[in-house]
Amino acid sequence: MPSVIGLLEKRERAAAQRVEVLRVEADRVLAALRDAELDWERFVVSRETVVEVLAGPDGAGKADESTPGNPEPSPSPSPGTVPGSVVPAWSEGLTVSVLSPEYQRIMAHLAAAPAALSCKELAAGLGVELVAVKLEEVRSKANRLVRRGWLVKEPSGRFALAQDLRSGGS
Repeated sequence: MPSVIGLLEKRERAAAQRVEVLRVEADRVLAALRDAELDWERFVVSRETVVEVLAGPDGAGKADESTPGNPEPSPSPSPGTVPGSVVPAWSEGLTVSVLSPEYQRIMAHLAAAPAALSCKELAAGLGVELVAVKLEEVRSKANRLVRRGWLVKEPSGRFALAQDLRSGGS
């Protein structure tokens, strides 16, 4: 009859081998995810750059100045107020109203939160379905706000308003 210790050691070795196989697989999947995220980010930046270039140097498209049959130029919305528009870099004097509606909702929810929120908490508060693709959309938008200076991302991955916005700035 084999010893109990011998049986446990055998099972322990098998479990350790399984852990190592899973770690290798996880590393492979994480590397593929990083590559996919880099591709995705490249396309996002490309699209945003095209939108900025098409908007012209003053931030408003020339096609909006006047239209045939309409003698008065239509008032152009402030940059960033249309869904899908570019998030401007935060600077002194800018208000949340320059952001598109989906970004304004994120900012409003974080402003009302007593503490920094995880992406999942933020998505739940926005009424977004808690599935991977929807969470990634919220995470992408929040990270874009971080890159543009509207939010800060804590080392724990939680999002909060940037200090200038929390302290009563715009």
